[in-house]
Amino acid sequence: MRAVEARAFGGPENLAMADRPDPVPGPGEIVIDVAAVGVNPADTYMLTGTYVFRPDLPYVPCGDCAGVVSATGPGVEAPAPGARVFVSAALTGRLSGCLAERIVVAAGDALPVPDALGLEEAACLGVPYVTAHLALHDKGNIRAGETVFVHGASGAVGLAAVQLARAAGARVIGSAGTAEGLARVRREGAALAVDHGAPGYLDAVRAATAGTGPALIVEMLADVNLAADLDLVAASGRIVIVGCRGSVTIQPRVAMLKDIDIRGLAIWNARRDVVHAALSSIVEQAAPGGLRPVIGDRFGLHEAAEAFRATVRPGARGKILICP
Repeated sequence: MRAVEARAFGGPENLAMADRPDPVPGPGEIVIDVAAVGVNPADTYMLTGTYVFRPDLPYVPCGDCAGVVSATGPGVEAPAPGARVFVSAALTGRLSGCLAERIVVAAGDALPVPDALGLEEAACLGVPYVTAHLALHDKGNIRAGETVFVHGASGAVGLAAVQLARAAGARVIGSAGTAEGLARVRREGAALAVDHGAPGYLDAVRAATAGTGPALIVEMLADVNLAADLDLVAASGRIVIVGCRGSVTIQPRVAMLKDIDIRGLAIWNARRDVVHAALSSIVEQAAPGGLRPVIGDRFGLHEAAEAFRATVRPGARGKILICP
């Protein structure tokens, strides 16, 4: 079978096509014919060799995918061959192995794809929707009727957060950096979309909240925005940090005077039962078509390097997929 291997640490130029033996399921395992692989920023970070996870070389990247079960090992009753399933790195704890035509996983690590979703859409669920769900519910304690500001809402996690916050009964404001991104944020249910590249864009957020600020901010780039978030968030508000690419200087006194709760989120720290509960809620909401992941661009296996570059390129507009 064809697969993509990372043969050295560094940039996407170190990804190369490879021929590997077809996987054979052992006891309790299944083989999945992969239809789509979701590329996450963490996949690109791991490729650098400086991330918290550093696999042995060579390795097959990516831990989120969806496909059809083609074989089962001894002792597996479900899922059966022909079942549509998806795999989430948030649940398995593995950020590798999916970027291939076929993969083998433990049967308990494969979750059913709702009839309302296609396989490509299901490949978007794994890390982005779990991240958004934990940020809003487990860390953010979201409440119906309050205002949530998704600071960086046009990427995969941001759009998931917009959808899930709306589903929770919140009023949503989102930011994006392009006209296309702003339009998409509005289409996904945001009451207001602001251009985070425009001077004074946070004034529109303040005005939309009658000057009090949003009760909850989900922050995608804390090294750029956290200081501004402290000024913006409502008194006794919450800020959940989902993404950060560097250091930042803040004034802690602002947090003290406003009694602000600042929380960090790394889904790899979440217990398996917590992740499973989040995924169960996500699937339940997606089953009637209530949640529809937004796909940005699709690439073939031979275009994996470009897919990795697109995942971290500014101006995100949905999920990047690689479709074998």
